[in-house]
Amino acid sequence: MSELVDFAIQLRAVTQGRGSYTLKFWDYEEVPAINAQKIIADALKQE
Repeated sequence: MSELVDFAIQLRAVTQGRGSYTLKFWDYEEVPAINAQKIIADALKQE
């Protein structure tokens, strides 16, 4: 999901404001270990 944060802005920029997209849930995938460690560390900091 984090890759899509700026996607709408970039899409509109390259399509002169006419581009659009929809987001639809497909399925769950396992988070890569390196990303999981960062997510867990960030969550523990917030506690």
